[in-house]
Amino acid sequence: MTTELFFSAFISIVNDLSRQLPAQERYQHLLQTLMQLFPCDACALLKLEQHYLVPLAIDGLSEDTLGRRFLVAEQPRLATILATKGITRFAADSSLPDPYDGLIENGANQLHVHDCMGVTLYIDGQAWGVLTLDALNPHTFDAINQHALETFIGLTEATVKAANLIVSLETQVKQVHQSLLEDSNRMEMIGNSLAMQALNNDIAVVAQSDLAVLILGETGVGKELVAHHIHVKSQRAERAIVYVNCAALPEHIAESELFGHCKGAFSGAISDRTGKFELANNSTIFLDEIGDLSLPLQAKILRTLQNGEIQRLGSDRYIKVNIRVIAATNRLLQKGVADGQFRADLYHRLAVYPIHVPPLRERGKDVLLLAGLFLEKNKQRLAVQGLRLDRDAKQALLAYQWAGNIRELEHLLSRAALKAVAVEDRNKRVVTISLVHLDITPVTHSALLSSAETPLLPSAAHLNFKQQVDDFSRRLIEQKLSENANNKAKTAELFGLDRGNFFRLLKRLDIR
Repeated sequence: MTTELFFSAFISIVNDLSRQLPAQERYQHLLQTLMQLFPCDACALLKLEQHYLVPLAIDGLSEDTLGRRFLVAEQPRLATILATKGITRFAADSSLPDPYDGLIENGANQLHVHDCMGVTLYIDGQAWGVLTLDALNPHTFDAINQHALETFIGLTEATVKAANLIVSLETQVKQVHQSLLEDSNRMEMIGNSLAMQALNNDIAVVAQSDLAVLILGETGVGKELVAHHIHVKSQRAERAIVYVNCAALPEHIAESELFGHCKGAFSGAISDRTGKFELANNSTIFLDEIGDLSLPLQAKILRTLQNGEIQRLGSDRYIKVNIRVIAATNRLLQKGVADGQFRADLYHRLAVYPIHVPPLRERGKDVLLLAGLFLEKNKQRLAVQGLRLDRDAKQALLAYQWAGNIRELEHLLSRAALKAVAVEDRNKRVVTISLVHLDITPVTHSALLSSAETPLLPSAAHLNFKQQVDDFSRRLIEQKLSENANNKAKTAELFGLDRGNFFRLLKRLDIR
């Protein structure tokens, strides 16, 4: 490394400090400069969040690394770096497992990190995270310029501090309240795609208001997660969000569940009961699967939204409530309104700010980030040192259509990890998941349609469009039922259909 090169890189990073850049772009530029000054095979910037180190930027590592969360207690190298002042370098023959084994993108198969070093970054005297450098050659860092690296570390800390100053108030609120959640992973919304950027922008715009929100999207896209994020970023976040699964409300007790009842209101009412709407006073109520509510219940909920009051069953007294409503559905409510199955006035009350959650097939490489998160979870569940996807498996995940969206991806990777561990030695540093473990073939829905459409069509003179659609639907459903051991619930999930609608479709098509 020449003095001119270091000086030029130094000036470039200093210039970045005075610019209003997105944090991701700022961090990525920093790592690219690091790779130029101190040649290695991979580097990463990770932030310490509670007990985890979360990758914010990487260079030279597999894309799914950004979706992983490294539990410090399970990563002795990262724990050692955090516990040490100054730069830590590990011996090439160190027996400590490396968190990046199998994740370096160099075209080779299962090459392990041999030279590894890292340093804890401090912001205002507190450990903020770590910067790591890794190489496959065990002698890569022998001649590294220690003074130059220490100077670069100082610039890295300055860069992080600059990024922190630009972070929005909404992000700070998210960080504060995430620590209150029982399961922090449940609250993570992972993704860098344009579709996810638009979704996050919608959440940031509407969260601080008290407007009603209608969350729309297919089964398995994470509508409940979006509702929680809106609540966590809202002014009502100090109180718990109240969850109601409208599809699971038994008709005979639904009104009692929602609005409560007084002792003696009906047979079996042996004491007073507080309903969900009353519990949500001064907080948020989340009405999931709102499209499954009966018309009488829709009318009662509408009254609550209009007047801001509820009435328990068996009581003449009205109770004032201050509630923020978030609803979600995978149904086309506007069609339900047109068909008379959903009240138009309730629809307009709920859809003050509609938010569309994109299906996974529209999120590009977010699939790999989510895969990284789920593989880390399965690594802990299966007690293995590492799980990775080979190149063909990644391509298959990117090409797949994901009818069941994120839920399908999570379940598929759980099965794949279990199969891979069963076949390979679970004591290996890295267990590789390949295409054979995934239970999917890299074909698109359009390919499936094209392979089936021609034999279905009779001569044009006798073509009955509805009959042909029904015949095709019947054949496709029967095929998927056969592949899933006649598990109707699972098949409905694969098609992204509500179970009730799917069972009605089976009855209409006379499929048993």
